[in-house]
Amino acid sequence: MNKKISVLLIEDDPMVQEVNKQFIQKVDGFTVIGIAGNGKEGIELVRELKPELVIIDIYMPNQDGLETLKQIRSEGHSIDVIAITAARDMETVRRVLQNGAFDYIMKPFKFERLQQSLKNYLLYHSQLKEKEKLTQKDVDTMLLNNKFKNKPEDPDLPKGLNQVTLDKIIRLLQNQKEPISAEEVAEGIGIARVTARRYLDYLAKIKKVSIHVQYGSIGRPVNRYMFHSD
Repeated sequence: MNKKISVLLIEDDPMVQEVNKQFIQKVDGFTVIGIAGNGKEGIELVRELKPELVIIDIYMPNQDGLETLKQIRSEGHSIDVIAITAARDMETVRRVLQNGAFDYIMKPFKFERLQQSLKNYLLYHSQLKEKEKLTQKDVDTMLLNNKFKNKPEDPDLPKGLNQVTLDKIIRLLQNQKEPISAEEVAEGIGIARVTARRYLDYLAKIKKVSIHVQYGSIGRPVNRYMFHSD
């Protein structure tokens, strides 16, 4: 690639800034063109530098990452965003994804996780630049931003389930440090709880998730699900 993708890093911790900058620039095709220490500075640099990709923390002083992401969208900047953050509560994840984040990476993370995210973004970016018209397969490939993204649709997928929703659920589960319920999955993806339960039961059947039963003081026990890789 002749032209590298320009990246703006918005992170308040100077040590994390430097580590993330080094990680980003280790991946071919990317260059960091600016660093901001908070959301307000970040917006100013977005306007000035017009980066193609913003990598942003959520917890920051002087305007947090979520408000900054919302402002980027409200001002109409043609910019993609990857969140790298310690925020791990379901509501924050849901709101960040709803505001159009390309990916959500939880701290602490390994270089390989960021590298894969950037490679996925590079593929997505190149397809948008190179093709005037996209097929459904092209769109599905760009949207499925996880390790299953290049796999063909599973021929054994039960009737009524689709690969796009399945991959969204897998992506959500991969970002959790603790088991979550079908209701939390449903809220995070924007589907009905009974639908989420069908997908989770399928993932449990093929041994992609483990089920943890939570017993409360009253009421029925709740199944909680945790993704595990091969």
